[in-house]
Amino acid sequence: MLSPVPHQGPNSIFWLLLNPIGRISREPYWLGFALMWALIGIPINIWLRSVDFAAVERLSLEDFVNSNPLIPLLLFATQWVQLALVIKRLQDCGLTGFLAIFTFVPLFNILFIIGLGLIPGEAKPNRYGPGPNSRWRRPGRT
Repeated sequence: MLSPVPHQGPNSIFWLLLNPIGRISREPYWLGFALMWALIGIPINIWLRSVDFAAVERLSLEDFVNSNPLIPLLLFATQWVQLALVIKRLQDCGLTGFLAIFTFVPLFNILFIIGLGLIPGEAKPNRYGPGPNSRWRRPGRT
């Protein structure tokens, strides 16, 4: 197998949050999650301020989703960002991105995300990229 060649273009916030190809170290991983959680926290905060807590026993996830028609799109977008961050982090550790399926297992997903953010990645090039915080291109392509 040929070794990965660094991509010549700059890494952007769009690459970090939307593209699952490449490697990221722990710092951009946590910063990406912090940004994602802050963005999802805004509609949750707005929704909580509009809730009548006298009827707490009747609150459900459906009430939250129905409170704003854009909430399902926001939940889908944050799930995509989470998967992109987890896949790149797994690849930085030299593992396959398929293990990101564990983010869909309730309760285990929290431990998986935290553990992945604490494990150091490989400092040297691996089959997923030339180094941390990088993406690659196949040799022979421009």
